[in-house]
Amino acid sequence: MAGALSPSRAALIGRIGGLTTSALYDAKERTANGRKTFLDSFEKQVDPDGVLPEAERLRRAEAARKAHFSRLALKSADARAARKAGAAT
Repeated sequence: MAGALSPSRAALIGRIGGLTTSALYDAKERTANGRKTFLDSFEKQVDPDGVLPEAERLRRAEAARKAHFSRLALKSADARAARKAGAAT
């Protein structure tokens, strides 16, 4: 059953596809629209009606972005601590 799609085979096929894509295209170009949309979402979050002056909107958006990534870092640290505590028992 050489053609069966086991999880390890699926992972290897996905890896080949990802590496092929990386070899053919610039990752920054391929993800530019997604990154811009993500970063723009912070501006919409802090100024949904677009009434703030641009400099203030950008300042607040940067703070919101930093808060978002700080929350992710905290969750990651908590998860590592929980795994470590679980491994110690």
